[in-house]
Amino acid sequence: MNTTESASYYDNLEQMEISELLQNINREDHKVPIAIEKAIPSIEQLVGLVVPRMEKGGRLFYIGAGTSGRLGILDASECPPTYGVPHDWVVGIIAGGDSAIRKAVENAEDDSKQAWLDIQSFGFNPYDTIVGIAASGTTPYVIGGVQEARNAGLLTACITCNYHTPLAAAVEIPIEVVVGPEFVTGSTRMKAGTAQKLVLNMISTTVMIKLGRVKGNKMVDMQLSNEKLVKRGTKMIMEATGLDEGVAKEALLTHGSVRAAVQAFYNKLN
Repeated sequence: MNTTESASYYDNLEQMEISELLQNINREDHKVPIAIEKAIPSIEQLVGLVVPRMEKGGRLFYIGAGTSGRLGILDASECPPTYGVPHDWVVGIIAGGDSAIRKAVENAEDDSKQAWLDIQSFGFNPYDTIVGIAASGTTPYVIGGVQEARNAGLLTACITCNYHTPLAAAVEIPIEVVVGPEFVTGSTRMKAGTAQKLVLNMISTTVMIKLGRVKGNKMVDMQLSNEKLVKRGTKMIMEATGLDEGVAKEALLTHGSVRAAVQAFYNKLN
């Protein structure tokens, strides 16, 4: 059953008071983590396979259309500044190209051939993983992309918000997070989008931790792209070494990362 298109449990929304609207939306949002919990075994399976593939040089691709595509791009774009990894380690691709990030591109999601062409524009690596993201599980762009990727021998997975979809059938690891009808019927940017964002957070964060990009609970390889992050990095170094703030900041700026600065400190002691 296509629950993402099912009628909302609420009606006459325009007649509700603001407080009632907000409380009902929040009530529906509470269902999201419960649905995700049921999918953790599938998420675990995916991460367990992605990590060794990336250790061998593979990349993680997200493909999607509309909201799903934007969420994939968001997750991918945050990996380099957060974990100091190259921009091509995690790649987000949206139907219709980058212009579709801001404005919908007509019929882009209906082209079942384009996703594989978009993926191939980044070259081919047999250790790549392709994750198709589609709330409905029926988007031709995404289904075609994962089918071609799987035929080429790549690992394929998906994130969808319906059970037993064509997309789930096309991949090796389906992650099905069924959150039920949306508050506004069919508006999958709401619960479905939230569910997809949380799952993407879980995938990329866990992958990066297992790839050694976190020390303790700290982002020791983060990019120092603004003063806030320099202050955060300085504090990390102070905590790890006992240096005062001025010396810690100088070490951070000299070595370029928390990891390198702390390692240099301990190298001097030995």
